[in-house]
Amino acid sequence: MSGRTLVDDVPPRGENDPQRVNDDAAPLVGAADPTRGTIPSGTRPTSAGARARRYLGLPAVLALVCVAVGVYVAVADLDDVESRLLTFDRIIDATLVHLQLVGISTLVVIALAVPLGILVTRPAATRLTPVVVTLGNIGQTIPSLGVIVLFAILFAPGFRGAVVALVVYAFLPILRNTIVGLQQVDPFVIESARGMGMSSGTILRTMELPLAVPVILAGVRTAAVINVGTATIGAFTNAGGLGGIIYGGIVQSRPPVIVVGSILTGVLALLLDHVLGVVEEVLRPKGL
Repeated sequence: MSGRTLVDDVPPRGENDPQRVNDDAAPLVGAADPTRGTIPSGTRPTSAGARARRYLGLPAVLALVCVAVGVYVAVADLDDVESRLLTFDRIIDATLVHLQLVGISTLVVIALAVPLGILVTRPAATRLTPVVVTLGNIGQTIPSLGVIVLFAILFAPGFRGAVVALVVYAFLPILRNTIVGLQQVDPFVIESARGMGMSSGTILRTMELPLAVPVILAGVRTAAVINVGTATIGAFTNAGGLGGIIYGGIVQSRPPVIVVGSILTGVLALLLDHVLGVVEEVLRPKGL
């Protein structure tokens, strides 16, 4: 056997040989790639700074709006009535009462609508779902002013009657989203959990509710924003809140008072929607 090898029998490839070009362009398996493991700057995961901007951007803008309103009230040429209706203490008190109206009514709705939504999605009670949803629709079909006045008559005008009216008016969004959130859970997931020996309560607590959390929280978010707007009507039944400032401006024919009260109500609604959106994002199960 000669000293030549098989490699010596392979003719050399020219520089224009396409196969040589492809071989030269192909990276070696296992070779160090300086760009491997890096992410282009435009596709990096969300950093802490980006999250902070997303979470704090809107509140900062709304804070500037409130500062602008305060500066306007301080420098505007207001008459005695407007100055009395737009004092700092009055605005703060009205805002706190408004937050109490919205917060208490929303918490009561959550305590009532979420358990009821869970109940009617159980196999033994699915026939009650249309009836319960129809009853929840009653609060939405009646105009908000009618709901406020009706419960002011039943429970006496003031804070308590307004809270009950807000509970009725905001009941449907949370109830409906609870039902939809639980019904959209994949049945195969539930069957797999049952095959593993989990009880119905364990499946509900560890699988169904976590998967339904985003939809339920979206309903809570909607109900809270609805309550912010509807609570202003409570001023007609002496419930207080920012609606009292708006109503005072309407009665006294003072447009600056109406504008200030309306802007503050809008700021409160946007801020509450943003905060609940952040809560929804934080509580969303990983991977959804």
